[in-house]
Amino acid sequence: MVSQSNGSQTTTTAPLNFLIYGRTGWIGGLLGKICESQNIKYTYGSGRLESRDTLVADLAAVNPTHVFNAAGVTGRPNVDWCESHKVETIRTNVVGTLTLADVCREKGLILINYATGCIFEYDDAHPLGSGLGFKEEDIPNFIGSFYSKTKAMVEELLKNYDNVCTLRVRMPISSDLTNPRNFITKISRYEKVVNIPNSMTILDELLPISVEMAKRNLTGIYNFTNPGCVSHNEVLELYREYIDSSFTWKNFSLEEQAKVIIAPRSNNELDTTKLKAEFPELLSIKESLVKYVFAPNRKTPIAA
Repeated sequence: MVSQSNGSQTTTTAPLNFLIYGRTGWIGGLLGKICESQNIKYTYGSGRLESRDTLVADLAAVNPTHVFNAAGVTGRPNVDWCESHKVETIRTNVVGTLTLADVCREKGLILINYATGCIFEYDDAHPLGSGLGFKEEDIPNFIGSFYSKTKAMVEELLKNYDNVCTLRVRMPISSDLTNPRNFITKISRYEKVVNIPNSMTILDELLPISVEMAKRNLTGIYNFTNPGCVSHNEVLELYREYIDSSFTWKNFSLEEQAKVIIAPRSNNELDTTKLKAEFPELLSIKESLVKYVFAPNRKTPIAA
């Protein structure tokens, strides 16, 4: 029987055996490396999320203790792709995710599902710069992009599954500054960037925490970002300080940005009280950026 997320979880002591979906994805690949570093047995699922029979076959073949879903459609090169591929987006992000959750529930397995926090936008109750973040129980208020709309739909439905741990990732960043999916890599290559504070996820710190969450059999929704906010300019200032002292960039307004993108983008702050209570060691976004991303990649000389 799957335990509820009520603060009384029992940590899994049996040998761990993870089944991971998203072999070719960024998060899926990093999860495999974490498992190797911790000597955790893992297998990448070969089934298609929307094909129930293939998922059942995977579970029978692997007999996992936990299942991780890092698969999903985000679009290439960005979420604008989803605007013109709506059926494909629904098939994976909604039908596929729900099918996987349902198959796992039948087997009494916890599903760690990497979701998105890009389902909110600053509003009157959560003004930009106020420090008032959206909580796990808040109703999504951002439907500007079809991608975000599907993610909000599936999150609402997944609330009914007591075996799912939904992790709301935002603007993911890792220490691999060559990865084109990395938020820092993206904005350092843009001709112009907006300058808005946002909650963000440092994968080097948070992905190992998600593995620990599986060990603790946690379920329910978690805002899966580092505490606090950081703006585009603050990130690029750190980039200039640590990586390239000659780096320059230009800003533009949301109105100007809207002219070069198809779907609006989400900007928000998420409240991390729930995650921080479970993991008190979690660093603030700016501390985590320096420790896990910029300091290890430093190319500029340290100032005397």
